[in-house]
Amino acid sequence: MTTLLDGKTLSKKIINKVEQEISTLKTQPELAVVLVGTNPASQSYVRNKHRTAEKIGMKSIVIELDENVSEQNLIEQIDILNEDKNINAILVQLPLPKHLDPSKVIAHIDPIKDVDGLHPENCGKILSGEEPYAYPCTPKGIMELIEEYKINLEGLNAVVIGRSNLVGKPVSQMLLNKNATVTTAHSKTKNIESITKTADLIITAMGKPKFLKKEMVKENVIIIDVGFNKTEDGACGDVDFEDVKEKASFITPVPGGVGPMTIATLMQNTLDLYKIQNQIF
Repeated sequence: MTTLLDGKTLSKKIINKVEQEISTLKTQPELAVVLVGTNPASQSYVRNKHRTAEKIGMKSIVIELDENVSEQNLIEQIDILNEDKNINAILVQLPLPKHLDPSKVIAHIDPIKDVDGLHPENCGKILSGEEPYAYPCTPKGIMELIEEYKINLEGLNAVVIGRSNLVGKPVSQMLLNKNATVTTAHSKTKNIESITKTADLIITAMGKPKFLKKEMVKENVIIIDVGFNKTEDGACGDVDFEDVKEKASFITPVPGGVGPMTIATLMQNTLDLYKIQNQIF
């Protein structure tokens, strides 16, 4: 029997817990989101983050910058936020316009305020098995789902499809830190089906609608679908859910799986950074 990994319910549970903890604090945690340009998807994501933060008692500011802002001016804005003691968490909404180097921009965020966990210091800590100030939000949400459903990763053969800095690379390392055996597949991988067929756990983060089919997986596989693709038939993930679900022991729906977890872990990360900065243990 297939079990749905219900990110919608778990995300509410996490957000409620964060809200309850915020109500006990002397001051409010504050999140600053920097949005460059007018990408509709980015604007929607930022609105959702801002709305959720304010709803649970966090302060939230959105700094909107022109599409053509120079890299220097963007970095200067980040430096202002770094210096502002009232700001506990900084997020630069990705993707950035092509003339801006995201690696250079993110490297200017103070690691202790890096709520997305993408600063080289936080990435390096994950790589070495140490606790970063914050884990990247989507990978952290995936790991929270795995823990909630008591899935033991030790010794599992895990395949991550995708190698982005946002999801693929960090989640591969986080699985490895939990003693899974990890293969990372990507656009240049040959005979990908021969790899996915051996997997106990598959995480897809590639942006190809309904890519993963039932003939590509074995019985009782665990499938976590990070993809969110808009098609003529509506939103879908990287997994052909209806085709694959009967073979899976656990599977995330799209929507309602990983997506809600990303915002929930952002709220949790903001609170955690506030506690670190104020030495609340």
